[in-house]
Amino acid sequence: MLSTRKTLTTSGEGGPGALRQDALASLVVFLVALPLCVGVAVASGVPAELGLITGIVGGLVVGALPGSTFQVSGPAAGLTVLVFEAVKEFGLGTLGAIVLATGVLQLTLGALRFGRWFRAISVAVVQGMLAGIGLVLVLGQLYTMAGAKQPGSGLAKITGLPGLAVDAVTGRDSVVACAVGAGTIAVLVLWKKLPGKARLVPAPLVAVTLATAVTAAAGLDIARVEVKGLADAIQPPGLNDLTSLGSVAVLGTVLAFTLIASAESLFSAAAVDRMHQGPRTHYDKELLAQGVGNTVCGVLGALPMTAVIVRSAANVQAGAKTSLSRVLHGLWLLIFAVALPAAIGVIPLAALAGVLVHAGCKLVPVKEIGPLWREHRGEALVLAATAVAIVTTSMFEGVVLGLLLAVVKTAWEVSHVHVETRELTGGRLVVTITGHATFLRLPRLLETLEALPQDRPVELDLSAVRHLDHACRTALEGWAERHNAEGTEAVRVRHPELA
Repeated sequence: MLSTRKTLTTSGEGGPGALRQDALASLVVFLVALPLCVGVAVASGVPAELGLITGIVGGLVVGALPGSTFQVSGPAAGLTVLVFEAVKEFGLGTLGAIVLATGVLQLTLGALRFGRWFRAISVAVVQGMLAGIGLVLVLGQLYTMAGAKQPGSGLAKITGLPGLAVDAVTGRDSVVACAVGAGTIAVLVLWKKLPGKARLVPAPLVAVTLATAVTAAAGLDIARVEVKGLADAIQPPGLNDLTSLGSVAVLGTVLAFTLIASAESLFSAAAVDRMHQGPRTHYDKELLAQGVGNTVCGVLGALPMTAVIVRSAANVQAGAKTSLSRVLHGLWLLIFAVALPAAIGVIPLAALAGVLVHAGCKLVPVKEIGPLWREHRGEALVLAATAVAIVTTSMFEGVVLGLLLAVVKTAWEVSHVHVETRELTGGRLVVTITGHATFLRLPRLLETLEALPQDRPVELDLSAVRHLDHACRTALEGWAERHNAEGTEAVRVRHPELA
């Protein structure tokens, strides 16, 4: 899902030409980031300005730090569901403390050189995580797109869809909001089919601008984004918010933020590296940069940040040469938020919901599920289980379940054991076991041994076993004792530990 077949050449060299190219690329990234920053904030249940603050920090602070040269950071759709749950359960003030703790934990992991190890996380778990996030995001934004209040849980969102569909076609206000949202999605889908020159303008900007213009020209009475101002939106966490970090529930949310934000950022870095031929990402430094960004966002009470593949891809495709384009995009966001805050207040919520429904659908790896099922069925099951668990329970529980399933699947595959029985002259039976004898394979192993005749001499050859765990060793010793007690011939075991 984060892969791309297109490879662009990016030299990373400076000069007047590079400066001009970086400036142009920064404008493109700014136009992509603007509606997404606002949309992610609104979907997360926080003021729209907090999304812009995170985007500004991602540009001006993280953009100036080493790590990945072309990756762009900001508020991401992938954390929307978790942020919404955190704000609902702990409050907006505690969100700043959670983001601050996330940043400090990322800094610690980066200093301990854990950045490279995040690449060891199962791809199926990451894809399942993103798929689950995408499904919950789509389900929630369908309610916003219809002008209705979205239920709190994923199951409630699913069960409420029939009633939502009825309201969407019978209520006048719902029909109007749905039409605006559907029109926004249609623009996003059809924009890719236009000629290349037309697509130089980012699709989200075009879709939101058209929706805003149509609703304003038609004088439609539709919910719009509420704006307070950038300075008023900054709410640093207080002492009570910081002390709440001692709660087990809050610490669990911090761990979930850290895991998801770090994994998404570093997987995005790997994808961006495949898009250009410039400097490669230094993963430990990138994790440190993300930690600095989230620490600053936490102090400002803003949304958590990750590297965002949509903005990063736009940055590379626009021809960025250095990290200056990332910094400049943050500067444009700051200028816009300070000079034109009222422009945000005319955007229809249904249009932003349409942008996020489209973004959520792209998080679900529909095209990859079929090939994955045919070639790696176990990975496909881990992906599906992670996604379903996130939809039906919560983000943290779904990710933990996915990681556990991935470990169990790997342990099952590694603990492959082969049992072969052959008869020698004189009636002696030789049972040869090869592979990794672990508790996971005990049922099959004991069934084979217990089916052996008790009146024949048996030789159990374990010399080719690579690993014999305690459970398997105990079970084999027990079987040998039972066989010796019940049979006429003793069992002979060939293994250093069982001799």
